[in-house]
Amino acid sequence: MELEFGDAEKIAKLPQEGVHCYPGSAKKINRNRIVSAIFFVALTAGAVAAFLMANGSYTLMLLGGVCAIGVIVSILVFCQTFLVSKYRVAVDYNEKAVVLRYRYSTISIPFENFDGREGKPDEAQALIDKNFNKGVNEYLILDDVFQDACYQTSMTDLESAEDFRKLRDDCFAIADAYGARNSKDKVKFYYEKDRDDHEDADEDEIEKLIEEAKAERKAEVEAPAAPAPAEDASDDKAEDAPAEDSEKTEE
Repeated sequence: MELEFGDAEKIAKLPQEGVHCYPGSAKKINRNRIVSAIFFVALTAGAVAAFLMANGSYTLMLLGGVCAIGVIVSILVFCQTFLVSKYRVAVDYNEKAVVLRYRYSTISIPFENFDGREGKPDEAQALIDKNFNKGVNEYLILDDVFQDACYQTSMTDLESAEDFRKLRDDCFAIADAYGARNSKDKVKFYYEKDRDDHEDADEDEIEKLIEEAKAERKAEVEAPAAPAPAEDASDDKAEDAPAEDSEKTEE
């Protein structure tokens, strides 16, 4: 299949089959399991107590309902840890797609639409990294360039730093080979729009200056030559007057 922006030579160098799976961080998985289990026990006890003590009290019934919702969320978080332990991100060379685990759904991004690039944390995540993550945490954006949403993973989200670097190398190679990010139809983020607007404005300004210079040059070439200034007759008379006076004196 021919791709508008793909480089056949680079595509041929990519693996043609196999699936590279990158599981979630074991540390985060165990932490989420422990926290969700504690919340499950506490919220279950709270819900049972609230419903038993309600006796027609809407406040206690509402509290019991909130605790019940919390119990459901705890169960979902606990179960989700088993999904990401298999893989959080997978590069499927058989199906030519990058697959992400997002909660209980999987998101598949075809290579033809994929762009992988370096990311950065928001302010809240940067504060967490500073206080809780030792060393430098690196981020990777996994983007379907034709969709509004994009996804980000970090070194601490995966099982090891080696996994993260291998995933980054895979994603960069795929993005470079298939070239979807070069499409004019891709969804642009605010910083890309601002940059493109400035570039367009600069190009328009340069073209305007060139057109003005051409117009001025054309006007200079086509303008008729200015006539030579006529000699002032009074000046001629003034010049002749001394000569006449000198002739009269000689006589």
